[in-house]
Amino acid sequence: MAGMTSSVPALNRIRVGSAPDSWGVWFPDDPRQVPWQRFLDEVADAGYEWIELGPYGYLPTDPARLAEETRRRGLKVSAGTVFTGLHRGPAVWDETWAHVSDIAALTQAMGASHLVVIPSFWRDDKTGRVLEDRTLTPQQWRDLTSQTERLGHEVRERYGLRIVVHPHADTHIDTEENVTRFLDATDPDRVSLCLDTGHYAYCGGDSVKLIETYGERIGYLHLKQVDPAVLARVVAEEVPFGPAVGRGVMCEPPAGVPALEPVLTAAQSLGVDLFAIVEQDMYPCPPDKPFPIAERTRGFLRSCGV
Repeated sequence: MAGMTSSVPALNRIRVGSAPDSWGVWFPDDPRQVPWQRFLDEVADAGYEWIELGPYGYLPTDPARLAEETRRRGLKVSAGTVFTGLHRGPAVWDETWAHVSDIAALTQAMGASHLVVIPSFWRDDKTGRVLEDRTLTPQQWRDLTSQTERLGHEVRERYGLRIVVHPHADTHIDTEENVTRFLDATDPDRVSLCLDTGHYAYCGGDSVKLIETYGERIGYLHLKQVDPAVLARVVAEEVPFGPAVGRGVMCEPPAGVPALEPVLTAAQSLGVDLFAIVEQDMYPCPPDKPFPIAERTRGFLRSCGV
């Protein structure tokens, strides 16, 4: 009827993007991954304006070249990503900082303001080999929280970026219990959370509840869904994360859980600007598979109001 507005609320604080992950990219260089030029072409053609850097070295690391490649496609960078093992204490700081500083510098040069921090895996995501105990000792928890605070401080001071720690399957920051323990033990001024809806569901968590309970700590979102039937089998068989992805545990929205509309509505209600970056883990995948999914997912998110 003329003059009527859509019943979908405008979630005007949410900025949507996608990432190399949604094109099956997990590594800087892998013959089973699409070339970076194709990723940039297709992510723009699918209707996204924001991207993450993905694995360092996949996209050009020269800031001038990357700025030109993104600019001419109408793309902007929301964040870089680093991998850390900070529960191992001060002994790994120098090694960690060497990894972080290159990525933080590129992230800053691209005009982004966030650095996604992923904890190290206790189980190898390719081979399934157990690398260390899945439960941290009290001392390891103290090292994890104190060293993450240190990272947050240094990244802010030197590069003007805010770290957002990403709870992830097969890491020590995974379940509701461990995520809330981590948040309760870290300084909100130094450490925020990248809530990945798929990983949190994979580990049994409720994203809406976390946003409602720890809203002031949510600094960034990854939008992802899990297939409940595949997840049930993966959990029952104790399948590592990498092979679980190969089985299709992460699925195209809106086919899985959690429902993304309530998550986005809860995020909007926080009253702050948030990135919501689509990540559908699909490594490895046929090169022609990601683009149609990306187009459909962008259309679905528009129907949710973003």
